[in-house]
This record gives sequence, structure tokens and C-alpha cells, in this order.
Amino acid sequence: MKNLQVAHIHIQKINGNSCTNENDLLAKEEPLEIKLEYSTATGRMQKNIAITMRTPGNDEDLAAGFLFTEGVIKNKADIESIKQSSADDNSLLVILKEDIKPQIANAVRNFYSTSSCGICGKASIEAIQMVSAYATIKNNFSITTDLIYNLPSKVKKQQSVFEDTGGIHAAALFNNNGDILLLKEDVGRHNALDKAIGHFFLADKLPLNNCILFLSGRAGFELLQKAAMAGIKMIVAIGAPSSLAVELAQENDITLIGFLRGNRFNIYSGKQRVIV
Repeated sequence: MKNLQVAHIHIQKINGNSCTNENDLLAKEEPLEIKLEYSTATGRMQKNIAITMRTPGNDEDLAAGFLFTEGVIKNKADIESIKQSSADDNSLLVILKEDIKPQIANAVRNFYSTSSCGICGKASIEAIQMVSAYATIKNNFSITTDLIYNLPSKVKKQQSVFEDTGGIHAAALFNNNGDILLLKEDVGRHNALDKAIGHFFLADKLPLNNCILFLSGRAGFELLQKAAMAGIKMIVAIGAPSSLAVELAQENDITLIGFLRGNRFNIYSGKQRVIV
């Protein structure tokens, strides 16, 4: 069965003074156009919401997760259906139910957003500083340092595309026993998280306040904002957070861990949930 997430190419590999022709695998990157159909005072309307560069696969989860984490829609019940264009595998139409009014202004972007920085092209930072429906929700668990140390190896075992290509991000959700619930991969770190959150959104399983979110890279502001929208209260990242991400974590009572390497990490917010 053909893997739609991986591209096969021929390369020249240089080693010292030698050059060999070899086959190589790359993570696929293709544009996904997300369109929205909804009711207006003058009838039904279709609008292009965004184009994001993503790794093909789980596109419905990605579209739903994007619309939810950007604050365009609030509930799974808002969606009538999600349809892929018959003429274009890279175009999805999300059809909302009658009388559902999407918050289009929350997702105002330039028509193109890069896979590495979903925040690029935002009309203003105010557009993404929205209030989560789960902002005041609590969680009642804490985790040990040993559990945290073991998360990367559990993710690596399930990162099939990373194993093939080495060029992809992962967002994984664990329960408080350290059991992996879901892992999504994508060339865009924000896409991987939207796919994960979108999966649970479409399954009516939000909020995710009793889950641990693992990020394979850095923890930027947009990832924290998306996690806060889903009610996530604990985030573990391999890379560094930004100053604004830490500020957002503190404001939303989120435990934020970064620079996880072997048996060491930094706690930037919410130390009360980590048993040292």
C-alpha cells in the first residue's frame, strides 16, 4: 500500500571524496485549502478560510481542529459535513449547519500560511488571544519525573513517518499513566497539533484536561494557544518555549515543560503537577 505521507526521490550522497547515487525518502508537503460554507442574511455562502502546507492524511481532523483551535467554530454539532473536492485532493469544504454563525475574524490570515509558523500572516495578535471555553476547567493529577523521561521513547516507537524521513513533527497525547492515546505527524508543528485536537473534537471528547500533550519540537505561542483552547493542562516539549508561550501557560494554569533531554528538563509553569 502506497504511503501518501512519504515521497521517494533519488539523491547523490557525498562522503568525503566519494559520491554515490541512492534512493531517499522525504516527508510530503502539499497545500490544503480549507473552505467554509455557512448561512448569512442573504443565503448560503462559501469562503476560503486558509491554505496551510501540510503532510497529506487526517485532513478532516486537521480542518476541524484548525477551525476549533482558531475559534471559528465552538462545537462538533456546528458541522453538518466535511467534503473533499472531487477535483482536488488538496481541498476540503466544511459545511456548517443552518443558523451557525462562524467567527471568521478569529482566523483572519493572509491567504497563505507556512507550515512552520501558523501565526505568520495574522491580521493582529488580538485575533488569536481568544478565551477558551475550558479556561477555568481543572485537572486533578500529577505525574512523576520518571513518567516524563519515558515519553520520548514511546513517541519514537510510533513515529512511522519520522522513522522514514527524519523531517517531521509529532504531537502526541498521553493519559496520566503515561499510556499513549494518539499521535499525529506533520511537516507543520501546528498542523500536527490541529490533527490531534481535531480527532478528539470530532469524537466529542473535549476537553483534554486529563491528558499530557507531548510536542517533538519547540513550544511556541500558537501551540500553547491551541492547547489552551482544548483544555490541555500539561505540555511536555523537546524544545524550548518562547517567552509569550510561558506567559500564556502561566495565565491559563498550564504546566509547561521544555528542553526534555534524557533525564533532565525545565519547568516553566505549573510545577505543582510534577512529582520530583
